[in-house]
Amino acid sequence: MELKGYLNGFFKFDDFRPGQQETIESVLTESHTIAMLPTGTGKSLCYQLPGYLLDGAILVVSPLLSLMQDQVEQMMAMGEKRVIALNSFLTPQQKAKALTELERYKFIFISPEMLGMDFVLASLRKLKISLFVVDEAHCISQWGYDFRPDYLRLGELRQQIGQPLTLALTATAAREVRADIAEKLCLDQWKEVVYSVDRPTISMVIEHADTFQEKLERTVELVKFLQGPGIVYFSSKKIAEQAAAYMRENGVRKVMAYHGGLDSESRILIQQQFINGQLDVVCATSAFGMGINKENVRFVIHFHMPLQIESYLQEIGRAARDGKDSTAILIYSPGDEQLAFQLAEGELPDRYQIERLFAYLKDHKLGYKELAQYTEDLIRICGFTEIQWRIVEEYLSSLSHTDLDLDSHSLIQMIERRLAVKNGKVRKMIEYVHAQECKRSVILKAFNEKPEKRPEYCCSICGVDMDHYKKMEPGDNEMLIKLDWKQDLASILLLSERIK
Repeated sequence: MELKGYLNGFFKFDDFRPGQQETIESVLTESHTIAMLPTGTGKSLCYQLPGYLLDGAILVVSPLLSLMQDQVEQMMAMGEKRVIALNSFLTPQQKAKALTELERYKFIFISPEMLGMDFVLASLRKLKISLFVVDEAHCISQWGYDFRPDYLRLGELRQQIGQPLTLALTATAAREVRADIAEKLCLDQWKEVVYSVDRPTISMVIEHADTFQEKLERTVELVKFLQGPGIVYFSSKKIAEQAAAYMRENGVRKVMAYHGGLDSESRILIQQQFINGQLDVVCATSAFGMGINKENVRFVIHFHMPLQIESYLQEIGRAARDGKDSTAILIYSPGDEQLAFQLAEGELPDRYQIERLFAYLKDHKLGYKELAQYTEDLIRICGFTEIQWRIVEEYLSSLSHTDLDLDSHSLIQMIERRLAVKNGKVRKMIEYVHAQECKRSVILKAFNEKPEKRPEYCCSICGVDMDHYKKMEPGDNEMLIKLDWKQDLASILLLSERIK
């Protein structure tokens, strides 16, 4: 049977989306593969379909617990019961039971931290792993926009489970990032499936506001004017909350704020309300979007300037997944770049935190092996965030053989190099905002691409008729959508959330 036959048989789709077939064919010919496919093109199919055609288990490494859970739940909803996520959401009892029964599962999602545990590796070595999948593979590269120290060991861990056939998936990875991914995963030979980052159905608009209040008022004006549903992105949890409240006060009824500070139940509730059409707008931080399977997002507004072009592309790519025209609007205010630089710097530990850490280690005669029992004290004393501590911990693990002879200088140098990369990406984003040439061309140049054909609604430099994205008036749409019980329930839950 041809691949399209399997596609229809397993998933009821008639045709592949761009890049899916080439990626799947590469995997099925037993070639290690790095696939850069546009956001929203269904990268999960690239390992799910081969999973049904290969004998062994499919091991998927994912950086976000919420993304893992969403993928598992989506597969189970489609009838696949042989799927599990090994992460911190499992109780110790559930984890122990799962590890003794791993052979029952076809698709195993796992966090990089969990994969690095000896007892987990021991269980995985007993399995036949037909495909090792690294989702959001740009996280492995120091040149990637979302570098994760936990990803650095994946090449070593891949070797410990028998160097299985490997598929690395990402939506945005420049040439040097893809080369770094291959090196870090210890791939000797590999194929690349690389599709353009261009999204021709999304117009790219830059607007300017002189003050915070002006920007807030313009955001509400756009949300009320544009055909929804839509997402408004913020760099601040607090401002996301404030903006959602301000919108409700000014006539936008179905809007909620979403960020990493919410408990998991609230996050799941808001996701489901948005997917089921009970929310028109979500005021979100970058925590929102991955794994959200909603095809008809019509606009994405950035209240704050993203820290890099790569994440900007990821976030605007949440729109237009159904192929219909949508718009991405970034509202810039003088001084926004300072917030971006501060956020980039805040993700990394500073010199004083590092010096305080090493002074504590020397005073208490601690080596790397003793760190685990002092983690909470070190985080509190040095003021590390979770991300900062992960970076420091990964570095200290490389010094495990030096025991007490610790030197902070090399860590400080590493942090300075990393900060230089981050600041360089912020500057590229600033150049994009202020560029007086086609915005689409600026983004494509960053990925060594040239625009093949300029769409009718291209960007604010080329000219965009915003009336094209205007909200339909009552009566414009003759089709009435009948709410099913899920939507009714979501509506009730939304009301109860507002009453709290």
